[in-house]
Amino acid sequence: MRLSSQPAAQQWGLTQEEWSRYEALKRSERGIWSPSLDPLTTLGVEATTDAERRKYADLLVEKESRRVEKELAFQRAYDAAWKRRFPGLVPVAVASPDRSSRLAVFVREDCLSCDTRLKTLLSAGNPLDIWLVGSNNDDSRLRRWAVAQHIDNARVQRREITLNHDAGRWLHYGQGKMPVVLEKQGDSWLPVSAP
Repeated sequence: MRLSSQPAAQQWGLTQEEWSRYEALKRSERGIWSPSLDPLTTLGVEATTDAERRKYADLLVEKESRRVEKELAFQRAYDAAWKRRFPGLVPVAVASPDRSSRLAVFVREDCLSCDTRLKTLLSAGNPLDIWLVGSNNDDSRLRRWAVAQHIDNARVQRREITLNHDAGRWLHYGQGKMPVVLEKQGDSWLPVSAP
């Protein structure tokens, strides 16, 4: 569904001119590199000045803050509904890996199941070593992919997350599956099925 440009621009806090630039960027190489980037990230990544970058970063933080608050409000409503409807029943949680353990994650660009699994793992907070299969050892390609995935740069700087070129490791560990999540146990790397 295509939104008319005036309401869409307003929805994202943009002027009509900024929205037109966003649409032009979607038709350029940026649209090929990062086809699913939101308007604010697209404009911020392609900003030509520090002031522009700051502006779009501020707009995105504000927009994501509202999104997160809505999601948390719904989670609180869900939790209250569960207690109200099933007061004696404890909800079953999906088992997740030990948060202190490091996970190795093999993903590929343009892989929806990879994006979904990665988003779940990032939100779980595990230390992650992310291996991009098919990156051809191209650092700029790896960085662009990380930006498109909204990988927290602060976590990368703290080495909670590492970004790596696969360089054939997936062929050894992946057994033809994509995505693959592994956890080191002893001398072995074992597949992780949750989260």
